[in-house]
Amino acid sequence: MTIADKLMIFAVIVGPILAVQVQKTIEAWKSGRERKIHIFRVLMATRGTPVTPNHVEALNLIDIEFSGNNKKEKSVRDAWKIYLNHLCEYPKDYQDPAYKSKVDIWTNKTSDCLVDMLYTMAQILGYDFDKVQLKKGAYTPQGFLDLESEQSLVRRGLLDVLYGKRGIPVIPFENLNRASPGKSENQIQSNKS
Repeated sequence: MTIADKLMIFAVIVGPILAVQVQKTIEAWKSGRERKIHIFRVLMATRGTPVTPNHVEALNLIDIEFSGNNKKEKSVRDAWKIYLNHLCEYPKDYQDPAYKSKVDIWTNKTSDCLVDMLYTMAQILGYDFDKVQLKKGAYTPQGFLDLESEQSLVRRGLLDVLYGKRGIPVIPFENLNRASPGKSENQIQSNKS
């Protein structure tokens, strides 16, 4: 058996194994990229409503999917850490006289942190977005914002009642019959007799 024959046997045995390994590597890379793109797409779609479960889930997947040791993926994780740290600093004392202004400042910075993170993700995923487009390009109906704000106020008020910080105002009705819609004064008098 010559060296050429041995090389041919080696190539016949090792060639398919290497081809399978290369194919698996390519598929793993594509799958990882698709998961990163999915996270980016969810965050882009929900950037106007960041308290939705889908948005929160996508944020929590960043550390898993952008876990590579390269500089680009580390920059996404760093932007996420800054954003997460800021989210944890939400003003909690809503009885503070400066609460409204603190929330406004916090909200503006929240938007900036999210935009910075999305911009970093867009750059490494090959999307061409500028920061203005990321910040101003989301559509959020005013009704969503109003609903979210009202639900928050109701929850806070209910918690105040439950924790004994506030009572439930009770207003007595002087004459319930007069409050009945559609009854005339004669009908009210006849009901009394």
